[in-house]
Amino acid sequence: MKEIRIAWLLPVAWFYWQPALSEFTKLFPETTVFTGLFPGFAKGVEGSLRVEVVGQFRVIELTRDESSYGDNFTYLSPGIIGHLLRLRPQVIFSSSFGIWTVIALLLKPLFWWRVVIAYEGSSPGVDYRNSAIRLLVRRLMVKMADACITNSRAGATYLTEILRAASDRVFVQPYEIPDEKTLPGDSGSSETVFSGLQRPIFLFVGHLIPRKGLPTLLKACAILQERGYENYTLVAVGDGEQRKDLEAFCQEHQLIDRIEWAGRISYDKIGSYFKNADVFTFPTHEDTWGVVTLEAMLLGKPILCSKGAGTSELVIDGENGYVFTPNAAEELADLMQNFLDNPGLIGKMGERSKQIMAQYTPVAAAKCLAQVTELVMGKEMKLTKVAEAKEENKKTKLW
Repeated sequence: MKEIRIAWLLPVAWFYWQPALSEFTKLFPETTVFTGLFPGFAKGVEGSLRVEVVGQFRVIELTRDESSYGDNFTYLSPGIIGHLLRLRPQVIFSSSFGIWTVIALLLKPLFWWRVVIAYEGSSPGVDYRNSAIRLLVRRLMVKMADACITNSRAGATYLTEILRAASDRVFVQPYEIPDEKTLPGDSGSSETVFSGLQRPIFLFVGHLIPRKGLPTLLKACAILQERGYENYTLVAVGDGEQRKDLEAFCQEHQLIDRIEWAGRISYDKIGSYFKNADVFTFPTHEDTWGVVTLEAMLLGKPILCSKGAGTSELVIDGENGYVFTPNAAEELADLMQNFLDNPGLIGKMGERSKQIMAQYTPVAAAKCLAQVTELVMGKEMKLTKVAEAKEENKKTKLW
């Protein structure tokens, strides 16, 4: 099996893909990652993957939705065909239902490779449940594929119940999983930001765009202010189009002393922010997965996570944090107040987060992906063994 040629087709080979793929490559050394955009290697996995950038990656916005993903088209180069013809992979893992997945499926009858669709997770903005044409195309793609993998149970439900994929060919295993070695952080930069801040420190990490829900978190802070709670700090890591409006909101609601704007932080430094914070808060309206939640859990933080995030499935309500309704500022304020009134929960729930993440590792993800590979190769492997046996019989007769 180690000699199997495997291709991964990823529009963007984000840092959160790399730990599991690095472990997967140890099992299948003949693995190549093809991508439209490569941000570079995360710390700790440098050079562990064979990565080829194909053409240019572009996202073309068709319609905008302030609180959702909107309707977008991701352009990926058709030059992927030449790369696949040179590699002649036996198995292709392709992300979602984009053009590269379409190409892999259309060429499948000619080259007999197996195709596995990787669907990150389910959310209204990417499921297109109200589009009959898109659903029809996706159902055909699922039927043509040999298997599907997804991070979440919600993703599996979408694949089986909406797209009608065979349940025995849909595998649920978080594969976009952080590794602590990729989150070493930079204590110097975070210590400057965190120095002298009122604890507990609530942390937000994400783009400052409507979909990420930071206004909900700031409204929750304003509610706490009205209740007389000022013994905490919110550190917001990230930048984006909303920042000026959000700063104006803080000014209007006397939250200037409660909010610390850290700005954009590079991935190789973000780990120290997770480590130095007390509670991680993810108020997103919609995220198919949301790896930041898992990064915080891995580093031992309790979680306040919106139900809009796929990773909310890994938050056990009342054990390692709480799950709340998107855009529900009052509900979020109540949960934040619970930590302020009961600071002992922070350490206890943070430890539970680490325990939960102990079972969701890049190694565990790679093993599951290896099992899927073996499954889809099962028929071909049997035929190969039969051919080898026949050849051996011929040799025996000759001798």
